[in-house]
Amino acid sequence: MSGEEQRFINEAFAEEWVVPLGPNVDGFEEDLKKFLIDGDPASEGKEIAALSAGTAAIHLALVLLGVGRDDEVMCQSFTFAASANPVVYQGATPVFVDSEPGSWNMDPVLLDEAIADRVAKTGRKPKAIIGVHLYGMPARIDEICAVGEKWGIPVVEDAAEALGSTYKGRECGTFGRYGVLSFNGNKMITTSGGGALICPDAESKKRAIFFATQAREPFPYYQHEHIGFNYRLSNISAGIGRGQMTVLADHLAHHRRLAALYEERFRDVEGITYHSNPTPDCDSNYWLSTIEIDPEITGCTPEDIRLHLAALNVETRPLWKPMHLQPVFADAPAYVNGVSEHLFGRGLCIPSGPWVTEEDAEMVVREIVYRISSQSASLT
Repeated sequence: MSGEEQRFINEAFAEEWVVPLGPNVDGFEEDLKKFLIDGDPASEGKEIAALSAGTAAIHLALVLLGVGRDDEVMCQSFTFAASANPVVYQGATPVFVDSEPGSWNMDPVLLDEAIADRVAKTGRKPKAIIGVHLYGMPARIDEICAVGEKWGIPVVEDAAEALGSTYKGRECGTFGRYGVLSFNGNKMITTSGGGALICPDAESKKRAIFFATQAREPFPYYQHEHIGFNYRLSNISAGIGRGQMTVLADHLAHHRRLAALYEERFRDVEGITYHSNPTPDCDSNYWLSTIEIDPEITGCTPEDIRLHLAALNVETRPLWKPMHLQPVFADAPAYVNGVSEHLFGRGLCIPSGPWVTEEDAEMVVREIVYRISSQSASLT
């Protein structure tokens, strides 16, 4: 927290703006617009709608794109379930596409091949593409958008984990027809719970807010001609967001500083690879720091290391289990190349949040190296 959050919250209470509209909502949207859009000619005209969650933003993007029953939506397999769940909300089918090894995000070549196969099999184009910037690492989003343009399919850019990440100097979330942000409690900044939809123009934002406020028509009485949702962000939560925007630059610097430390310390540790920017085009926010562990070299699995650190009260976490392996999506079509399954078996997220000090990070590295050396000693 910056300390400013409470001031904005107090103002909301003093003015009795505690509902899903008000000065903080407007102000937070403007703050985000200044950070992401202003000064970028490629993003000119885009607008931002503050919502109750990143998942709500994905859902509204699909609603606005007309995704409905029996449609198909191309989705990244290596991600959190919230990237794909809204497809099912609309009665559509997610079609999962595997990752490329550099960014760990959707493989544009495989995406193109998958779309061609779906058209051949179904006689229809998928209705949308949902690409993700996983763990804050930018996807090859320009290539993904180029595939979408080739087929005439709009891209929804899930930048829920990528606030402050850039690709080729441009803010993640601003490439697709719609962009998605999340302000959940564990994200780069938080509104407690919340998200935002980056819209292509003012009319799209107006339409998004219409659906986010129960799709009430402009009559003196309550009339509804569409199914709507209760997805707008509250003025209280937006106040937290406005305070958080004052420390966003500090948070980004902190995560990148820890990433540089981890990368340097693991550079000479055989069998451990820190996932850093794969090309100069990428500038990750390093929302989460992640490592790949080679069991054949280290003698340890990610689970061995996770349990060792857990005994020291240090939380780590496996990488996302790919969506095409999730029981809930067992019947969904999937185009796989083995990348996400390989990473799921070898990857681990290590501490990187605002309260993790450089001393903490040094300790994490030391303990991982100790666990590996202890395993090697026991084997000899």
